[in-house]
Amino acid sequence: MLRAPMNARSRSQRSDPPGESPVGTNPVTGSAGPGPDETLGIASAHDASGIPVHRGWAPFGGHHRWMEPFVMVLLAGGAAHGYAIVGELAALGITNGAVDVGQVYRTLRDLEEAGQVHSTWSTARSGPARRDYELTLAGYAALDEWAAVIKERARLIGEFDARYLETISSRRG
Repeated sequence: MLRAPMNARSRSQRSDPPGESPVGTNPVTGSAGPGPDETLGIASAHDASGIPVHRGWAPFGGHHRWMEPFVMVLLAGGAAHGYAIVGELAALGITNGAVDVGQVYRTLRDLEEAGQVHSTWSTARSGPARRDYELTLAGYAALDEWAAVIKERARLIGEFDARYLETISSRRG
């Protein structure tokens, strides 16, 4: 379900239907995501080329929900309905029990209110109508920032693990 990673530059080459501006486009720069003096409040900074970077454990601002980046990375693979997302999250094993379906839908609603996800009703399948969710250009920009945060967390976990193993092996060895 997941595609190759994209950054804001590769997404800017995506064509949108004539006469329609892409959802999540910065009105000042015409590109996806924050302008040169803006951030989405997820990563702590951007490098000289505009790629999000992060240092430390916590993301800036109020973003502290782990569900958000996982939902977003699944939607980067293409549009999906809520229960398909729940199934993918369960397959990833992000919880030690059942995935909280309500939390997934609250996350989707919050992302849609932030302009990072767009939803439409689909009646193409048999059975009841389903709401399909799709990442917007602003959503891809936010996902780029989440990726910087998670990469930094992975680095810190690696540092912790290396020091732990070094300390434990010298004390128990």
